[in-house]
Amino acid sequence: MAFRFQSWQVYIDARTLKKEVNKILIAYPVEEKYLLVDQTRRAMLSVLLQIAEGSERKTEKDKSVFINRSLTSLFEVVACLDSAFDDGYISQDQHIYFMEKTENIGKQLRGLDKYITNHNKP
Repeated sequence: MAFRFQSWQVYIDARTLKKEVNKILIAYPVEEKYLLVDQTRRAMLSVLLQIAEGSERKTEKDKSVFINRSLTSLFEVVACLDSAFDDGYISQDQHIYFMEKTENIGKQLRGLDKYITNHNKP
């Protein structure tokens, strides 16, 4: 792979989640196209972009900032999925499935941030 972040499990899992989320967004009502659908897509894309952008930052502090941004974008995805569930756009089974996936990615991001933060400590 050309860029090291492309081999990171958290990036791979986030890409997979993005594809799965995009599939369900197709079934949302048309009136949600520029609201919940757009917001969910942008938040999910932001998870990936922040991982990529932070991967080659020069300082641990700077890398950590981008990993934290990725995590907060993931929280936004969770809120969008909660809203979709509340509005009946996804089933309880789908909601549970996506919550498990987002929780796993969140754990990976927290672990990556911890690794980055502690990597150069004596």
